[in-house]
Amino acid sequence: MKTLLPFFAVITLILLVVAGVQFANLNFLFGVIIPYAALAIFTAGIIYRVVKWASSPVPFCIPTTCGQQKSLPWIKQSKLENPSNLAGVIGRMALEVFCFRSLFRNIKTELRHGPKVTYGSDKWLWLAGLAFHWSFLIILIRHFRFFSIKVPLVVHVIESLDSFMQIGVPLLYMTDVVLLAAATYLFIRRVTIPQVRYISLAADFFPLFLILGIACTGVMMRYFTKVALVSVKELAMGLVSFNPVIPVGIGVIFYIHLFLISVLFAYFPFSKLVHMPGVFLSPTRNMINNSRMVRHVNPWNYPVHVHTYEEYENDFREKMKMAEIPVDKE
Repeated sequence: MKTLLPFFAVITLILLVVAGVQFANLNFLFGVIIPYAALAIFTAGIIYRVVKWASSPVPFCIPTTCGQQKSLPWIKQSKLENPSNLAGVIGRMALEVFCFRSLFRNIKTELRHGPKVTYGSDKWLWLAGLAFHWSFLIILIRHFRFFSIKVPLVVHVIESLDSFMQIGVPLLYMTDVVLLAAATYLFIRRVTIPQVRYISLAADFFPLFLILGIACTGVMMRYFTKVALVSVKELAMGLVSFNPVIPVGIGVIFYIHLFLISVLFAYFPFSKLVHMPGVFLSPTRNMINNSRMVRHVNPWNYPVHVHTYEEYENDFREKMKMAEIPVDKE
């Protein structure tokens, strides 16, 4: 059920758009009101989550490390695994954000003959995650052509590199294929590996099906079911300029694509996808490990009266003498 329920939820969303556009003529609702509402929810939700994380006090030095800390001069420090200065933290975070370094080091645990616990790397998961995120980012940048009158040069460059193989007309974007392949692999991995399937929830499958639906509808519009690109850009420019219009000639497949994107944006701040800004605010990764150089004092500690030994002896001196326990004062 945790797989079928999110799948049919996405199918229901698609059918809702078909019924609303094809039969109820609710183009303005799905083309203007819902995208604006989704963007407002996304913005407010991200701001709320970031402010909440940023306001959480972290009094102790708690970075996750797996290398040698800076200590004696003749002991080599692991500057990226155990950073002791800001430069090391920046390098560690950069490798984490751009290369998924912790996922590259991810290990899988198996119980084999004996029984014997064995550890091994799971580089396919790292490769699929890296391909998925980078493809998604490149596709998002390519879509900037719809939101500006003059297409930026960087978008032209990215499009040229993305379609350098020049397969067919229109040109085949490699990121379209990679995104579909990576998302499919991540789904298959969740349902075929017993341990991963056991810990997976419906909340893990729902955004995956949403992204697959967005990718499939986008591929259909580009390579199979054509849409009026001039009308699409007119709608996009109207949304950006806060002067929305609904051009004629936009097919229902575009409204499905736009609605699924809107649902993903609105769902984003309340899901695990919010790890995108969260990784920058994670104290286990963004802190300098200087616990040997700086004493970290808990600011929450309030003054507590300590019962000293002198007070203890004053309270029980006579009994201590009777028990022949040495005392400081006679």
